[in-house]
Amino acid sequence: MNVNTANDRWQFWIDRGGTFTDIVARRPDGRLTVHKLLSENPERYRDAAMQGIRDIFGIAADEPIPAEQIAAIKMGTTVATNALLERKGDRVVLLVTKGFRDALRIGYQNRPHIFARHIVLPEMLYERVIEVDERYSAQGEELVPISPTAEAQLTVALQDAYTAGIRACAIAFMHGYRYPHHEQHAAAIARAIGFTQISVSHAVSPLMKLISRADTTVVDAYLSPILRRYVDQVSGEFVGTGEGGQEDGSREEPALSTPPPAPRLMFMQSNGGLTDARSFQGKDSILSGPAGGIVGAVQTSSLAGLGKIISFDMGGTSTDVAHYAGEYEREFETEVAGVRLRAPMMAIHTVAAGGGSILQFDGARFRVGPGSAGANPGPACYRKGGPLTVTDCNVRLGKLQPAFFPHVFGPNGNLPLDQVVVQQKFDALAEQIRLATGDARPVEQVAQGFLAIAVEKMASAIKKISVQRGYDITEYTLCCFGGAGGQHACLIADALGMGQVFIHPYAGVLSAYGMGLADVRVMREKTVEAQLSQTLLPGIDRILADLTTEAKAELRQQNVPDAQIQVLPKVHVRYQGTDSALIVSFGHLDAMKADFEQAHRQRYGFILETKPLIVEAVSAEVVGITSPMMEPIATVTRTAPLTPIATVKTYVADAW
Repeated sequence: MNVNTANDRWQFWIDRGGTFTDIVARRPDGRLTVHKLLSENPERYRDAAMQGIRDIFGIAADEPIPAEQIAAIKMGTTVATNALLERKGDRVVLLVTKGFRDALRIGYQNRPHIFARHIVLPEMLYERVIEVDERYSAQGEELVPISPTAEAQLTVALQDAYTAGIRACAIAFMHGYRYPHHEQHAAAIARAIGFTQISVSHAVSPLMKLISRADTTVVDAYLSPILRRYVDQVSGEFVGTGEGGQEDGSREEPALSTPPPAPRLMFMQSNGGLTDARSFQGKDSILSGPAGGIVGAVQTSSLAGLGKIISFDMGGTSTDVAHYAGEYEREFETEVAGVRLRAPMMAIHTVAAGGGSILQFDGARFRVGPGSAGANPGPACYRKGGPLTVTDCNVRLGKLQPAFFPHVFGPNGNLPLDQVVVQQKFDALAEQIRLATGDARPVEQVAQGFLAIAVEKMASAIKKISVQRGYDITEYTLCCFGGAGGQHACLIADALGMGQVFIHPYAGVLSAYGMGLADVRVMREKTVEAQLSQTLLPGIDRILADLTTEAKAELRQQNVPDAQIQVLPKVHVRYQGTDSALIVSFGHLDAMKADFEQAHRQRYGFILETKPLIVEAVSAEVVGITSPMMEPIATVTRTAPLTPIATVKTYVADAW
């Protein structure tokens, strides 16, 4: 086989979800091959993504993957997300300005559950805190320099943490985002001691607000080593390749000093752009998989002439929904698993309602989720002793027919879905409901009731990102994808009054397909905190130019030619005295004001004409357009009616 060019070799686009791992392989001749397997199957393989590649090549689990035949692997992974949710990241020591030891524990004193009598604080990700006797003022005056005594104390404390086995260090000082000298000094000490992961806040999240900036830095230190090890594990599967490099998230030295390996390994970031594996950081990995789904939905919908869509991605563990009306929407401050993050992420709303969401009856009411049966054991119909789930509802109602499903279930992965066990478990559940409440409704109505609850949860999630933000949802198309999406798309559309559903031929693996359609993206932000005026514009222009230059340099190191680079400059604007910034494109002063007022009126229903506007921060999104051309979708004009291949019974509207 000729392996001189990327077009002569395979590409693999992979989405490792909570239940299934989806793979779209682009063959050397341009044809696509689709493969799907359970994310966890310890009896058969260690890593689903690599096993999927072996399956497509037709090689045994213990054989090396032929690296010379692969041009690129583009992947979205839940490795870091799961580590955060399960609190299984690396041990971290936090360096913070003296007097702020408990700042992250105290947080903002938010009360998300206002009437809760017992407040459960989230578990902190760091294991130790070291206070450093240093301080800059907000204006840049060095109030407390790091004296020789303070440096000696810091060295001793860091050495003690290192001796205790901690290898990840997060550094976040007061006003460090703007005046980074002290953070750089502390990082040099940690590096000399031997810490392998050093995350500094001025590089990880160069924005104001100590709490969320420090939280983001801790998350980066907590998760980046996990990602490094996963990258090394994947790289070790290939003959003659390896990633190398240091587990250092500080970015104080270029991370891509060596040529990219072959095959090129890339990961999807939370912001919707790909990056080289060695530049993949913990803070950018939280929405790695779902972001690929948004890219796939947008690209395929655009090809179909659809400019306004609600993406509806229903997998086995959860459902992700997002709004798109011409440009990707991002959030720069979010909270995930009790941790505040200031990093650009796709604006995706997730609810714990997937095909594997567990059905429960608590003695008085039906409940769906948030627990999931996952990939192992999976739903009851998967033949591994799992509980009843949303998927089992569809099996019981005849909407999922085992005859048309692949025979990949059971201990050996060669059996069809099990209708018998689903029937038995629903019979037992219906009897439990009858004994507890006296309600003797038919088994089918029990399954239909659970399904209605799941649909309502998902419809409410869509309302949150559309109707509650001022968008008329009836003008949008529901772009449905994910393994469980097709079973519920019409029910969701009916519940929301949407008139059109779009399902791509690769809808079942669209998140993986989106990995192949995504561009390489680098985003840089910087705090400004000044009143928006004509005199401020040259200063913003200079900052954006610096950020763009830095981002372009990183793209060039990832072998993206200048001709394929596009720059999207943005400003984060808010009213003086408020703390909710809206993002508008940088340009003429009047245009920015008009864009902000339109966005504010749409979001909040009013504008404040007498309040001055503040530029909180600026961001430069630099895009390396590298996505391949999509396969055209073949359409057929039919003159004769379709001939059914089978007739089955389905329970709809309280009747078979």
